[in-house]
Amino acid sequence: MASGVHAAADGVAALGISPAGGEWAGPCPALRRNLHLLSHDQVELAKMLLNEGQGHLFEHWPEPGVDDDKKKSFFDQVCRLNSSYPGGLAAYIQNAKKLLAESKAGQNPYDGFAPSVPSGEVLTFGDDNFVSLEAAGVKEAHNAAFVLVAGGLGERLGYKGIKVALPRETTTGKCFLQHYIESILALQEASCKMEGECHTKIPFAIMTSDDTNALTIKLLESNSYFGMEPSQVKILKQEKVACLADNDARLALDPNDKYKIQTKPHGHGDVHSLLYSSGLLEQWKNTGRRWVLFFQDTNGLLFNAIPSALGVSATKGYNVNSLAVPRKAKEAIGGITKLTHVDGRTMVINVEYNQLDPLLRATGHPDGDANCETGYSPYPGNINQLILELGPYIEELKKTHGAISEFVNPKYTDSTKTAFKSSTRLECMMQDYPKTLPPTAKVGFTVMDSWLAYAPVKNNPEDAAKVPKGNPFHSATSGEMAIYRANSLILRKAGAHISDPVVSTFNGQEVEVWPCVAWSPRWGLTFKDVKQRLHGNSSVSQRSVLVINGRNVVIDGLSLDGALIVNSVDEAEVKVTGHVENKGWTIQHVDHRDTSEKEETRIRGFKFEKVEQLEVNYTEPGKHCLSP
Repeated sequence: MASGVHAAADGVAALGISPAGGEWAGPCPALRRNLHLLSHDQVELAKMLLNEGQGHLFEHWPEPGVDDDKKKSFFDQVCRLNSSYPGGLAAYIQNAKKLLAESKAGQNPYDGFAPSVPSGEVLTFGDDNFVSLEAAGVKEAHNAAFVLVAGGLGERLGYKGIKVALPRETTTGKCFLQHYIESILALQEASCKMEGECHTKIPFAIMTSDDTNALTIKLLESNSYFGMEPSQVKILKQEKVACLADNDARLALDPNDKYKIQTKPHGHGDVHSLLYSSGLLEQWKNTGRRWVLFFQDTNGLLFNAIPSALGVSATKGYNVNSLAVPRKAKEAIGGITKLTHVDGRTMVINVEYNQLDPLLRATGHPDGDANCETGYSPYPGNINQLILELGPYIEELKKTHGAISEFVNPKYTDSTKTAFKSSTRLECMMQDYPKTLPPTAKVGFTVMDSWLAYAPVKNNPEDAAKVPKGNPFHSATSGEMAIYRANSLILRKAGAHISDPVVSTFNGQEVEVWPCVAWSPRWGLTFKDVKQRLHGNSSVSQRSVLVINGRNVVIDGLSLDGALIVNSVDEAEVKVTGHVENKGWTIQHVDHRDTSEKEETRIRGFKFEKVEQLEVNYTEPGKHCLSP
């Protein structure tokens, strides 16, 4: 035992620390006795923790010789937490102390700010302006990079897998990630065609988390990256942040392991620091990229909006362009707002719906968040899809190192706000990036119809069924039906006769059931593409299913009453005409509690029974005609 004590003293002395009292580790005897186990870097981390009031993390540490490996692994975790946060763990703790003090004091983050309606573009689908902006966006696409924020599992939906593996719709069964990649590849191809001989590969970064990283890589690898070159795809894994036990920002230990700090996700705002620290942004800039497009994991309509929105950014010169949809007053979606401070500062940012109404009332708008003559709030609804101009974005991140304005949301045990019900953590949101921008930054928005651009899948069947009548369900049920509605309306706008929907209820949600129309992104990337491939007087009945997989398929005077699936290789030119009638597919109701069905079916509340269909496959080049 004595020799162990001497060894400890020697180790401490080697670090320049006197084993006698009065040195920096003095207030924490348990740590001091174990210092000789630690490397120089670990000792520096221990000093930092004590400086930041975190001595409680070591109080339970036993004598050297007991759990030594666990003590070292504790510092491995501290090292990860320190390196993954801009400014390190000390900055995290200091930010937490400030934000927790403001939360306890009930401080209003918008104190001194007056809201007004910002400037932006409101687009009308299918008009000349929309078509020209789509063309401008497609042309610009080869200068873009895409970033998917995909850190979440589908548990909230009632699905155990990763959300991007969910089928976007079930006529083809293609998952969200496949649709996103095929859409980017279609943009890449169309953009290069407009530019003549161009061989640009559009980069695609995916932010994952501990929960989704391995499953995302497996999904990509087992499907050959859905046709994208593996070198185009970069995975950035988000680390979690330390939990906070109290108003003093004391870090919380994991209840199941006293040698681990409890951690929770920091929020999708981490995507900015990950892009900055990875060096990807500079790499993109050096290869001629001009735009970075951010999107989230389960909005099956978003690529309908991307060409025209990118066209707006390019023609208006926006440094930041937020995609938005018309928003009913007080609807549970953030509003894009211009805020002007009494000191003259301005910013255009997303203000959460529960903060917008009181902010308006407090600043001379007695009706608060109210609909205007359009029937919608003048503050458009933020759908968390951003287009940033790369050059100014990099310059801004050089100042902040990717750190995004944070918030804390502790659940207090009572009105004294002295204790938490459970540990909390700092959080950040991707869309808060503009908060730090200078007033000279050109920040705008692009509004498109919800039916065209926004149908997220985020609520489970039980929660969706409780949504007040008239509000969107944002479920797997409504998300799939919205795709059929959008495609039907696009065909209708292009000149086809598409039957009206019927109303049906699945999993307690009343939805419109349109003809089930789906096509590959290369067939109908833009409205102009759809119009060019739709000729004659074509019609689709309400009970019909139409699936088009192929680029050069022309619908010319087709009358469809049933199910038709057309698959063709790129080199084949296919004309589809005449009358197709069969028993088609029927929609079967599925109860979300029926465990005999797959999770992805249960959360939709329906499945197709393929009674009869006409499926044609064109695998040879040349001209073909389907005329039953």
